[in-house]
Amino acid sequence: MHEGERPVIWPAKANHVPKDIFVREDVFEEELHRIFYGDEWLMVAHEAEIPNKGDFKTVKVGRVPLLITRDQDGEVNVFYNSCSHRGVQVETAPSGNKRSFSCPYHRWLFDTKGQLVGCPNKPGDFPETFDRKDFPLARPRMAMVYGLILVTFGKNTPPIDDYLEGLHEHIAEALGGDGRLRLLGYQKVILKANWKTYADNCTYHAGLLHTAFQMLDWQGGKGYQLANNRGHRVYVGELTFPKSVGRLNDPSLLEFRSGSDPKRGSVSVRLFPISGMTKHMDSMAIRFGNPLAVDLTEVHYTYFAHADDDEELVRHRVRQASNLLGPCGMVSMEDAAIFHRLHSGSNTPGDAVFLKGVTDEYVVPTTFAQNDESSNLPGWEHYRKLMGYEKGQT
Repeated sequence: MHEGERPVIWPAKANHVPKDIFVREDVFEEELHRIFYGDEWLMVAHEAEIPNKGDFKTVKVGRVPLLITRDQDGEVNVFYNSCSHRGVQVETAPSGNKRSFSCPYHRWLFDTKGQLVGCPNKPGDFPETFDRKDFPLARPRMAMVYGLILVTFGKNTPPIDDYLEGLHEHIAEALGGDGRLRLLGYQKVILKANWKTYADNCTYHAGLLHTAFQMLDWQGGKGYQLANNRGHRVYVGELTFPKSVGRLNDPSLLEFRSGSDPKRGSVSVRLFPISGMTKHMDSMAIRFGNPLAVDLTEVHYTYFAHADDDEELVRHRVRQASNLLGPCGMVSMEDAAIFHRLHSGSNTPGDAVFLKGVTDEYVVPTTFAQNDESSNLPGWEHYRKLMGYEKGQT
């Protein structure tokens, strides 16, 4: 907190969250440094997005630009997208295929491994100690889990296996069983809401707000949720498939063709702070989120098939994916409007209050049913501690 800024007063009750943290500029700036640039692992890509040698993808974490490549040996790399000379952003295209990357300012040239392979200079132009080997593109720390690429900027971030705390089997299930995926495409959206509003989305609303979940009897599902002290969440939703769907011109959108158990018809893993992956019926998607401003959040919906799918199943996954889970899909079409209204409403005094699944308002719960909103509370406690907010009096 900087001089002149009022402190954040965190409620004593475990199911209360102060609304002003969603709209304060000073809170947003502190979050970037403590969370997004701190000791958290952040999802930035899946290797299926860069399947060939020379493929690349650019992303941002907060305001930090990254360049992700598959080099000529087939290895995945993540670099800071910043020239090792004067810091110019090296690549601006969202994706593509190149054998090298050229900084336009002084024509320094880097290969797909990030090594400096060329820079214009004559003998005597640079100090005698200059060696190209000393000027590669800098790298953040990187980890991979079932093809999922994660980075961290923190110095004390735990090893990835410790960080995930036993979530591997759920991540594998959401990513086709083994993470061997085939990229189908993207949909990208900028939400007029704070990143925490987007990340705080709960399962309590699903069968009440979304038409598709109503048709699949989400409210009657006997699934479960898991949440740990790092703020990661798992949803396993039981779905009931209707015998007829009169409201759809194409009933195949709600067909389940890949042979999974309807009791696990929807499996979602949300990794703190913002991104996650979902297997909903036959669609597999990763949502990469990034905070742009206190009231703007960018989300990339990234859709996949399994590497072993036949073409008929691939076509089904394509049709089902964006029509269900995308920003205009039946499952999530209303979310953007709700997020905006949540953000607008957070400019009023008081707290956001969680009730569904809460048994003791002063204790962070540990067990959750399919439709509970209480599974968000362990994440809020983790957030409170990261931000250094002390609890107020009862």
